Amino acid sequence: MTHHKVTDIRHQDTNCTNESNLKHPWYYNLKYLLAGIIFGIIFVKAEVISWFRIQEMFRLQSFHMYGIIGSAVLVGIISVGLIKKFNIKTIYGEPIIIPSKKFNKGQIYGGLIFGFGWAITGACPGPLFAQIGTGALAVSVTLLSAVAGTWVYGYFRDKLPH
Repeated sequence: MTHHKVTDIRHQDTNCTNESNLKHPWYYNLKYLLAGIIFGIIFVKAEVISWFRIQEMFRLQSFHMYGIIGSAVLVGIISVGLIKKFNIKTIYGEPIIIPSKKFNKGQIYGGLIFGFGWAITGACPGPLFAQIGTGALAVSVTLLSAVAGTWVYGYFRDKLPH
C-alpha cells in the first residue's frame, strides 16, 4: 500500500513517508539556489528592488510597480484556476488542495502594517535578498526586522483574531 501525502498550502505534513520526504544529499538543494539566483536577477533587471521605484509607486508617480504586481496577480489567478479546473497534481503526483479563505479584519491590519513597512523601508520580503545581493547591506536591518516580526507574530498568533 502506497502512502501519498496531500499537499495543502496551509501547512505541509512532513511526517508522511514518500519519495519527496527522503533525506537527500546537500547538493540536491542547489536547484533552489539556482532558482533564487535567477529570481534575484529578474528582480534586479525589472527594477523591483529599486527603492526609488518603490517610492514612485507609493507616491502614485509611476505605473511600473503596479504593472509588475498586477501581472503577478493575474498569473496567480490564472494558475490557481488551472490547478482547480484540471485537478493538477504536484511533481510527486500528490493532489493540491487550495482551501477557501474567510475574510477577517485582521487581514486589513496586517496589510496596513505590511504596506507601511514596505513604504518606509523600500523593501518587501521578496526582493530583500536581491537587494542585499546587490550590495545594499543596510537592507540587512530590514531583513532582521522582518524575521523579528515573523517571530513576534508566531509567538502571539494564538491570541490574535483570525
